[in-house]
Amino acid sequence: MPAKALNRRARGVLAGAAALVLVVSCTPGWATDTSAPPPKPLAPCAWWYGIGEPPTAADLEIAAERYDVVVLNATETAAMRKLRALNPEIKILVYKDLSSTRNYPGAVNGNTDATWLPSGIGYHAAQNKHPDWFALDNKGGRIEWRGYPKHWQMTVWTAAYQKAWTTAVTEEVTREGWDGVLADNDFNSLSHYSSAVLAGTADAEETDRLLRDGLDAFLTMAGESLQKAGKMFVPNVSETRLIPGRWTAHSRFSGAMEENFGFRDDGGTGELLTFQGNEWKELRAQAALGESWLLLLTRTRSAREERAGYASAALLAGPYTCWTPATTPTYLNPEWSKLQDSGLGEAVDAATRQSTGVWTRQFTNGWVAVNPTAVAVPVTPPAGLVDLTGNPVSQMDLAAADGAVLVRPAG
Repeated sequence: MPAKALNRRARGVLAGAAALVLVVSCTPGWATDTSAPPPKPLAPCAWWYGIGEPPTAADLEIAAERYDVVVLNATETAAMRKLRALNPEIKILVYKDLSSTRNYPGAVNGNTDATWLPSGIGYHAAQNKHPDWFALDNKGGRIEWRGYPKHWQMTVWTAAYQKAWTTAVTEEVTREGWDGVLADNDFNSLSHYSSAVLAGTADAEETDRLLRDGLDAFLTMAGESLQKAGKMFVPNVSETRLIPGRWTAHSRFSGAMEENFGFRDDGGTGELLTFQGNEWKELRAQAALGESWLLLLTRTRSAREERAGYASAALLAGPYTCWTPATTPTYLNPEWSKLQDSGLGEAVDAATRQSTGVWTRQFTNGWVAVNPTAVAVPVTPPAGLVDLTGNPVSQMDLAAADGAVLVRPAG
């Protein structure tokens, strides 16, 4: 782990934790000193999903200071090398979409594919040599994603497409020196992008099953190839609360990304979606192993969402649990939350669910609580803690789908 990033994460860790710097620097899955003690579960590290505008020199300076993991577009090879020069320990992943090819300007230049693609297969390469890789609906038409013009659904279930994507991406990542891949759109349902029913399937349910089964096989092929090349493979896997075991299976190489972390089910129960189904159990199990990355993202349209997102990530705190807020849906700028400066330190116990449904966890320099339920719950924090403005807190009513972060007073 980079020294600058560690200083920010470890602020507030008690004296004597200097050895922590040595053990947290290992990369999940590639540790060489098996006699070393396991990495410590620190408060969530920070990461940047930098797929919006091209990063400026100032953005890269900030990223080198703040983040443990950065995701950049394939076009940003120069930025990747500059960032690595600023912070040799940072993990820099290239964005690649699993499920689409694209023909908007930048992904194509006229009648040719761009050199650096947001996907694994170029639009014109598929159009000219493998038009069968474009998924078709039950009327024989290609499927353009709703809300994302010139994004075309591909046949992720066919072995030829999977192999071509895997070969191209593994070769590019290895040649250019990326640390690995953030593989987007490992999705659960086509309905998020289209109401189409795939040709050869009877209905939307069968369409989604074909896509999921195809992505299961695709993830295995791509993950094994990148792992063999010594590279990270982190899919952006969606709605795992709906399918037990899916998060565990799809995070088994280097971890996984949850782009909808800590969301409230405003159209249903009013509870936090992350805690529903099997997802929370699987996230906790992965974090407890301390061997792979959890890249968690919360869209923070309000202070409540920011608190709930960060505090939920702190409940999962392990050596490779990273969280980021997202104030824009297009990820334009490097993000930061004042909660990431709270200085919680090291987790001293596992997250615990109280009889009220509230989850809590203690750190060397603070305490967090999350109420994933649909009703407010009275909570008594440990004595002597203050909120981030310095006000003592001895009792609180924790609102529905909200979180709290308290720390020891300064000094």
